[in-house]
Amino acid sequence: MSLSVRADTSSEEEISALHPEVTFAPRENNYHEYNSHGPRSPTRGTGTKESSPLLGPKSEHHDIGIWNNFPDDPNFQETIRIAEDSIEHGMLPQRIYQGSSGSYFVKNKEGKTIGVFKPKDEEPYGQLNPKWTKWMHKLCCPCCFGRSCLVPNQGYLSEAGASVVDQKLGLNIVPKTKVVKLASDTFNYNAIDRAKAVTKKNIRDHVPAVGKRFKRIGLPPKNGSFQTFVNGYKDADYWLRKFDNEPLPESTSKTFQHLFEKLVVLDYIIRNTDRGNDNWLIKYDIAATAQDSREDSEWSLVENPEINIAAIDNGLAFPYKHPDEWRAYPYHWAWLPQAKIPFSQEVKDLVLPQLADMNFVQDLCDDLFELFQTDQGFDKSTFEKQMSVMRGQILNLTQALKDGKSPVQLVQMPVVTVERNRAGLARTRLDSDTFTQSFAHRAPFFSWC
Repeated sequence: MSLSVRADTSSEEEISALHPEVTFAPRENNYHEYNSHGPRSPTRGTGTKESSPLLGPKSEHHDIGIWNNFPDDPNFQETIRIAEDSIEHGMLPQRIYQGSSGSYFVKNKEGKTIGVFKPKDEEPYGQLNPKWTKWMHKLCCPCCFGRSCLVPNQGYLSEAGASVVDQKLGLNIVPKTKVVKLASDTFNYNAIDRAKAVTKKNIRDHVPAVGKRFKRIGLPPKNGSFQTFVNGYKDADYWLRKFDNEPLPESTSKTFQHLFEKLVVLDYIIRNTDRGNDNWLIKYDIAATAQDSREDSEWSLVENPEINIAAIDNGLAFPYKHPDEWRAYPYHWAWLPQAKIPFSQEVKDLVLPQLADMNFVQDLCDDLFELFQTDQGFDKSTFEKQMSVMRGQILNLTQALKDGKSPVQLVQMPVVTVERNRAGLARTRLDSDTFTQSFAHRAPFFSWC
């Protein structure tokens, strides 16, 4: 396989020096032909596909034989079964009032939160977004609404995609997230759907012979991401402030550094555009005896307290281009002192053998394709652009790990995309496929936000 190189602001010698020994594995013949269509605007649909979320009509709901079937993950399957059962018995999801989209705490029958559900049609671009501030923003200033580098109305896929990358690399910092269908009276529905549900229920109750002919009774299920809930965690900002005043024990500090580096690896690969200290979580368990005498002791005296992190809110990732307009959407963890420390050998041993293997990278693209193609507005050309950005991020990360760089030095590297040549877009993977590496030549107007 060959790799042709095109640079907008750098010479071929500079590119070769930055990324030596770059090769891509051949594609298998059974690879999905997700590149067969030409380029299309990511905000518009063609034919029977989903129209622009801002302009197009609401898509029809399609009945399917089986909902929420995850035979390969029985634990997640059981969690969804509990969620469906609790909704059926009146324990309805509760809307989360923070954030820019409609999202809901899903509970079991005892009232304990077991997951967070984010419906597709209640995202900022969705027609049923319940947040009036976002509705006003979209109505009054549509040209400045949203993030131009992201595919609109696919945040739920981004949430699930981050979980795919996390599991594939063995990072284990993203709570298990998958695409599911749920229906609840507390979700935001339009008046027509609610009227239909009431009418069908009345007909079923009063005219059973007619009601039994209905394929579905009740509100239509919503497609969205379901993320399992993590208990005992607090916003990273809360704990980071405490760690500044009361440093962690040495062993715990080392563990936290490794977890932080895993967060960096995840965010950089998926190019997360929304990672602040309020949307990743830290769980810090201090021994009970130490907590009882907390006023008279320092945290540094506690023996081996446990620490974990959870990377939540991954819905603004997988861009189809690098940010190049108004905002740069930086990684806010780059300002933390942990970002100045070079990547540890433990994290290198975990991810470098996988990221350096381009067969693994292609398998990752295949897994994401299987997920993203389930969306009604899926566009093959746009998906390939998203994968081009991700390949470039992996290329930079691989080189940074080999060179012993720190997370700060990683984010300072020139952003790059690795595109599959258009000559091969209509074919399956072949040995003759080539990839083009290019550097971004346009910087956002604001680099700090």
